[in-house]
Amino acid sequence: MIDLILILAILIAAYMAWNIGANDVANAMGTSVGSGALTLRRAIIVAAVFEFLGAVLFGSHVTDTIRKGVLDFGDDETLAEYSQELMYGFMAALLAAAIWLTIATKWGLPVSTTHSIVGGVIGMGLFIRPSAVNWDKVLEIVLSWIASPLLGAILAFLSFWVIKKVIMEHDNPVERTRIMAPLLALPTFFVLGLALQFKALKGFYSNLDSAGYISKENWLPAKEGTSFNPMVEGAWIPANSLLVALGIGIISSVLMYIFLRKYQFKEEGYAGVERVFVWLQIITACYVAFAHGANDVANAIGPMAAIYQIAVDGTLAASAEVPIGLLLLGGAGITVGVATWGYKVMDTIGKKITHITPSRGFAAEFGAATTVLIFSMPFLAVPISTTHTLVGAVVGVGLAGGASAVDFRVFAKIAASWVASLPVAGVGAVVFCFLFAMNPTNVLIVSVISVGMVIYVMTRDEIEVEDTSVPIVVSEMPMGDSTLGARTVFQVFHEHAIAVETTVNHMLQAVNDAVSGNDPTLSIKSTQEAELAADDIKAEIRDMLGSGVRLAVNKTTFLHMLARQDRIADYAQNVAEQLSFRPLYENEEARSHLLAMAEVVSETVAKYEDTVEILHDFALSGFAKKKAGPLHQFIRDVNLLEHRADEVEVVAASHVFTEGDDSPLAAMHMYRVLQRLDDVANACEKAANAFLPLIYN
Repeated sequence: MIDLILILAILIAAYMAWNIGANDVANAMGTSVGSGALTLRRAIIVAAVFEFLGAVLFGSHVTDTIRKGVLDFGDDETLAEYSQELMYGFMAALLAAAIWLTIATKWGLPVSTTHSIVGGVIGMGLFIRPSAVNWDKVLEIVLSWIASPLLGAILAFLSFWVIKKVIMEHDNPVERTRIMAPLLALPTFFVLGLALQFKALKGFYSNLDSAGYISKENWLPAKEGTSFNPMVEGAWIPANSLLVALGIGIISSVLMYIFLRKYQFKEEGYAGVERVFVWLQIITACYVAFAHGANDVANAIGPMAAIYQIAVDGTLAASAEVPIGLLLLGGAGITVGVATWGYKVMDTIGKKITHITPSRGFAAEFGAATTVLIFSMPFLAVPISTTHTLVGAVVGVGLAGGASAVDFRVFAKIAASWVASLPVAGVGAVVFCFLFAMNPTNVLIVSVISVGMVIYVMTRDEIEVEDTSVPIVVSEMPMGDSTLGARTVFQVFHEHAIAVETTVNHMLQAVNDAVSGNDPTLSIKSTQEAELAADDIKAEIRDMLGSGVRLAVNKTTFLHMLARQDRIADYAQNVAEQLSFRPLYENEEARSHLLAMAEVVSETVAKYEDTVEILHDFALSGFAKKKAGPLHQFIRDVNLLEHRADEVEVVAASHVFTEGDDSPLAAMHMYRVLQRLDDVANACEKAANAFLPLIYN
């Protein structure tokens, strides 16, 4: 009977570990995929490796049997009295939390695996002994839903604001990066150094301490600390940890300075800046994955260790030994979860909340890591969720580009799923406790039926998983080899502008042929083909936006910009087609005015295309004010050229109507061509002016 219970508990724990990998891995890699720093395939590989290493090598060999102290059964004697009920209760809590995570992952909702298992534990506590629930601790968890995302958002916003001010706003951002990146690396790696010791390696210190090799009190914050003085016993932050973290920060800063001093940037401008933040972002992402594996493996194997202790020893203590086999089980389950369903939540974190670049992704991860470190200190000791914190940080960097850059509908759904985690997992645990009825056979039947039904419902409408070898367009910053072939929305928008200019150039050739008395048929056909090519690119942009990619601008504004730009090519095609209706008015001066008009229009379109190129650069800079000035000037130049086209049109139309009495039909035809050319220039002006809201915002 005991063997059956252990087998069932191991299977449920493995299912929970799989869900942890599938959902929580977005904390580590979602922003890296969203920014283009890593392809989806590479992110999955990196996350799987670091999650597994953290779980197996540095997961604690001793775990609390009651997660986060949400239940209080009094002394060990009382705890032992309820041991048998708790054994089945832990299986119910694990199963309820795992099923909730499956549902959340299916819909791409990043929820807290820690809070999910806590909800399950609360549910089993209410079923077994309602008075054992520690409601003060539950209240702390509820308050953390607000506190941790808010602080994460503030720190991420400020981090990106500093990057924007000291680097993006500089006249030479690449050279500025050579100087500032090593300085930014110092606090970054100092925080990561502390977080690595206090979060990722706490199990490592505990293992060494239990073996008699090292005293963890000299390295980890004292639970009953009394002083901020790092030199005294019981310090909140021991001097050893501060020195190690400072050493990591200084070494990292010096190494980055030496490397960047000689590094030859292949990318120019802001692309070169983002290249540096790709490295920083990947490093912070690896830390988050490593720390997550070391800490959150306990969400799966902690209750399992308690079940194992009861099954073997017959009683439950406040803490339980974790066999290496359970750590391997948890690490393997997390790794499989990352590799199978991990992409779903990554997609939400990286694409659907806001637009992410490597600099924004780095700011989000740094803000999240700092927040987790602050709340984990004993003088606060609030059980926050890394998931909640990172989502808040992503919203924070999104708000740095304006409120319109954040999809608050997606965020609202995510926040609702946070609130649902505790009650859903709790109610599920109560139901399973009732159905299990402390009978292993019941556990087997109920678990198989429940998991089977959930997996069937969740996967029956699954479409084929996208080919992860093909990078997704998820940001406005393609990063060379890491996202080979990736093209961003603003980049493709510029490609569309080039296609529009090509259409106008063919139109100009058609006008030139017609004015010269040559057959314009081939030029007209080339204009039509170029306009069709521009339409294809327009459709591609719409597909990108429809795929859920977030922009740092309002999508409605962007679609308006696209429609205005496309209208230029439409009018150019109309000019060319007008030339096919009949020969032009046989007047040499009138024809010369028409050609002059076409040339000014073509010049206007060329200036507009240059404006779009500046707009692309403006977007890459994070909409830095330094770039707003040149963009505004280019928009003004387009308006001035359109005004010049109007002046040429007035002269040309006046001549046609003055001299065209002898051939009124031909003169009217030429006037219509002039009008269509004026439409092209007007469309250019309106398309350029559509960029103004981005400057003013």
